[in-house]
Amino acid sequence: MVGDATVATLAGLAVTASFPFYLYGAWIVIDTDTVTWPVLTRHLKYILVGLVLTTVPVVGWMVPRLPDQFGGLAVLHAVLGLQAYAMLTFALTGIVRIFQAKYEADLYRDPDPDVDLNDLHENMSAWRGRLRLGVFGYVIFWLGAYLVGVVRYVQLHLL
Repeated sequence: MVGDATVATLAGLAVTASFPFYLYGAWIVIDTDTVTWPVLTRHLKYILVGLVLTTVPVVGWMVPRLPDQFGGLAVLHAVLGLQAYAMLTFALTGIVRIFQAKYEADLYRDPDPDVDLNDLHENMSAWRGRLRLGVFGYVIFWLGAYLVGVVRYVQLHLL
């Protein structure tokens, strides 16, 4: 049977590998003036890979082991990780509404760079705020959980 240190190493490598996918996925949208359907789907492909690389180790290995290690840094690691996913959920509430408004205006298939997104719906600025705050919060809490996870890995498997 595979030892805990080996599984922890593989989980840590998967989570570490997710970060470049998040960065590149974000860069795709940041570097584009007009987000068209091909740009959006390309962005989402990279973000989805990052989410899978993070979520599979969390659900498959970390969460089942948490009750046996509940205390100290394990609790902090879990709280930061849960908060990251809560912020991602908050961002999704904005993303879905923005997607719907842009889809109804046919801006993915026929992009118009002169269209102000805030003109598409009266709540667009609030939805965009949710998206920004949620993504920012996800990244901050993800980094916090990642750093605590590295410390826990060192304490449990290297020292």
